Amino acid sequence: MSATSTAPADPTTTAPVTFPVTRSAAPVAAERRAEVLAAPGFGKHFTDHMALATWTRGTGWHDAGIVPYGPLQLDPAAAVLHYAQEVFEGLKAYRHADGSVWTFRPEANAARMDRSARRLALPEVGEQMFLEAITQLVRTDEAWVPAGGESSLYLRPFMVATEAFLGVRSAHEVKFLVIASPAGSYFTGGVKPVSIWLSQTYTRAAFGGTGSAKCGGNYAASLAAQDEAAEHGCDQVCFLDAGEHRYVEELGGMNLFFVHDDGSIVTPELTGTILEGITRSSILRLAQDLGHEVAERRVSIDEWRRGVASGRITEVFACGTAAAVTPVGRLLSADGELVHGTGEAGEVTSAIRARLTDLQYGRAEDTHGWLHRLV
Repeated sequence: MSATSTAPADPTTTAPVTFPVTRSAAPVAAERRAEVLAAPGFGKHFTDHMALATWTRGTGWHDAGIVPYGPLQLDPAAAVLHYAQEVFEGLKAYRHADGSVWTFRPEANAARMDRSARRLALPEVGEQMFLEAITQLVRTDEAWVPAGGESSLYLRPFMVATEAFLGVRSAHEVKFLVIASPAGSYFTGGVKPVSIWLSQTYTRAAFGGTGSAKCGGNYAASLAAQDEAAEHGCDQVCFLDAGEHRYVEELGGMNLFFVHDDGSIVTPELTGTILEGITRSSILRLAQDLGHEVAERRVSIDEWRRGVASGRITEVFACGTAAAVTPVGRLLSADGELVHGTGEAGEVTSAIRARLTDLQYGRAEDTHGWLHRLV
């Protein structure tokens, strides 16, 4: 196979992109939809429509619309199938008590998607097109937004290289889509601490790689370690840095925070190998609102162990879109087990989780202007 040009993708079109609606001729029956919303789980059921747009080099974004949900037709030579040129995002739509529907900091998701796209040599979507796509999709499928508890409509924007070409270069044809899936409460029986396996065999990302991009390859690279965690009875896996295997980075899909006995909170700093979580950055601000001193710096696995043993580290929690804030109860590794706290969610973890979810569901005043109304 001969090498070909690796010129970057054309910049995003400056013209506003709209998503006219073509309604499904066979939507899910209301009775069946009600059954799904009563127990949606996560990522198992999908709404009647999806957002779809195509990008071609020299033309930009075109043929955008809200269309019936259905399979994609891909050529077997589509670049995404061979070189994994794709990125994605994840955010939620929340039903508030008055029936309105809102999402949380979607501008930040749009900006992160564009950063990921640049790293993967894909075209940028831009904030206008990103917001238009999720807004029109949620308005079209509003009946799928659940109410009650911590249920929500999970939104998955993603972009894949669809050009049929086996040369190694950035693709000349790309598709952007948004699909939606109703999601139930992550903790159906109340918030309970999770167990973490410390991977000393695998690393998630290295300097200069794609660790700070939200792309499927990063998650694929974490699956063997996640399977290893499951074999040891753990819910999640924690990765150390690739260079020295000393510093805590992140879990397979969540960022980590450490609460100290003086009330200060520390999270591993962004080194280019850690995904910059939207929930992570929100917690840094909300923790300050609650009076905590916060810091972003490198945290070694030895500091973690010593801190728990001495009582210096009183709580550990993880955060992400799916679970919001998740307490960490214990860390397991080949070197033994480290237990945090009493087996229940800690006071600081619970307070931060409540502040975040109250804001997302409209139960608290949005003093930071983070909520964006969809319906």
